[in-house]
Amino acid sequence: MNTPGAGAQQRPDHTENTTENTTENTIENTIENTIENAIENQGGDVRRGHAEVVIVGGGPVGMLLAADLAAYGRDVCVLEAKPRTTDEPRAGTLHARTVQSLARRGLPHGEAGRAKRRGANREPFHFAGLPGLSITAPATEPPVLVKCPQAELERRFEALARRRGARVLRESQAVRIAQDLDGVEVTVRTAGGQERVRAEYLIGADGARSTVRELGGFSADTHPATVSALMGQVRLMDPAALAPGWHRTERGWTAAKFDARGYGRLMTLDCRGPHPERGRPLTLEELGAEAARIVGHAVPLAEPAHLSRFNDFSRLAGSYRQGRVFLAGDSAHVHFPVGGQGLNTGLLDAVNLGWKLAHVLRGTAGKDLLDTYCQERRPAAQRVIDNTRAQLALMRPDPRLDPLRELVAELLPLPDVSAHLGNLLSAQETSYAPAATGAGRRGTFMPNLALAGPGERDLTALLARGRAVLLLGGDTAQAPRAARGWAHVLTTARAAGPLPGETMRCAVVRPDGHVLWACGDGELAGVLRQWFGDPR
Repeated sequence: MNTPGAGAQQRPDHTENTTENTTENTIENTIENTIENAIENQGGDVRRGHAEVVIVGGGPVGMLLAADLAAYGRDVCVLEAKPRTTDEPRAGTLHARTVQSLARRGLPHGEAGRAKRRGANREPFHFAGLPGLSITAPATEPPVLVKCPQAELERRFEALARRRGARVLRESQAVRIAQDLDGVEVTVRTAGGQERVRAEYLIGADGARSTVRELGGFSADTHPATVSALMGQVRLMDPAALAPGWHRTERGWTAAKFDARGYGRLMTLDCRGPHPERGRPLTLEELGAEAARIVGHAVPLAEPAHLSRFNDFSRLAGSYRQGRVFLAGDSAHVHFPVGGQGLNTGLLDAVNLGWKLAHVLRGTAGKDLLDTYCQERRPAAQRVIDNTRAQLALMRPDPRLDPLRELVAELLPLPDVSAHLGNLLSAQETSYAPAATGAGRRGTFMPNLALAGPGERDLTALLARGRAVLLLGGDTAQAPRAARGWAHVLTTARAAGPLPGETMRCAVVRPDGHVLWACGDGELAGVLRQWFGDPR
């Protein structure tokens, strides 16, 4: 089987700095060459029958996991059924918490934040197609919204994963999985027939129709489809036919974004019921007729590049883990794609799981560390499903809902409402606080801070090395003695000023940026043992 062998060189932490001052054009020009050269150089060495981690699915979530695990020196193999990344229109917005988290993993997108900046970054957004909402983040962080087509993101992560040593096998489809106490055996269908690969762990990042979810016997909570939606990457021949942005009539919604030449994307939403023939291919004529029905006049379209149907069916896996098999991204959760939250939720799954699995494979993890993945990420996905269903309820073009829509439109600009909903949509509200009361700041997201000392820039840059950080406030005399036994997994740093909060004098920050422990949150040694195993 063309899979990576065991014994990949181990690195104690991230050794590759991806924050060089490289222009976006240079990055884009080198991505395809990087991928092609990696394919050529792998040759016959790719398939050796074993990997520490097999990832089924080579979309952005799977490729990010591969890049992150490979950065820790882990032996990773990605199985992807498609021969190459396609440019079909899908998600294109990275929200604030995703951009912040990627930066802390050494993967900046957009302009990097600076720890000494003051004020806030702010971008307008919508809730249920209603304008007036603002998404805000501290100016010390990257931009709150970064536009990046999903295909481009996938190519970037694939190039990075290959550069770091991960193997990516395309036209390879998992058809059977069997796990025991020591690992997982995956049967893979390739052009040459069926082959087998064994791994310590398997991750299903293979999308809404996940083979891993089905083969693994994962249960799920579902809500049936109630609406039908059409999407097309097309050319609008009459610019006056459609207004840009979200628009509602008594017959449905259109969402349109076209450039000066008329090329762009059109979405229609019909709330009368689900598609009677969900699997029937969409035609340009049908998309044009549906747009015309909604807006009340002809909408001339041409040059279709991609056409698709979708609906509001939602699914949430009952658990993200079955033994040594995990789910991430759309294989674990799907929902109506309003607010651009699906891709972001999946990428945050990857950020959460990658470093934990790396610690387990290195033998520097507490025995229950992998259980925290589902405990932390499933509630976050439930919030996304709930808020998309709430938005869709507001979007139904029933005139009896008009007073409710008018009231919501009045509320959206209010600072407290805007902050609450903006943090909800951008996942900045997400906290991984334990269920027990009195958790203090545990599980909250540590904002970027300037660091003291020569050569140190800020917390975001330090976390990009892949290690947890024991962060001391500027006025804290010395590190807690209890942390000394975990120097092999902690990097100690001092903030240039006080830490956030009146009582926080020191904290342990996880590689994903969330607070693992802060002064007053209980015994430090007990927390470190629970997460990183016994002291050394």
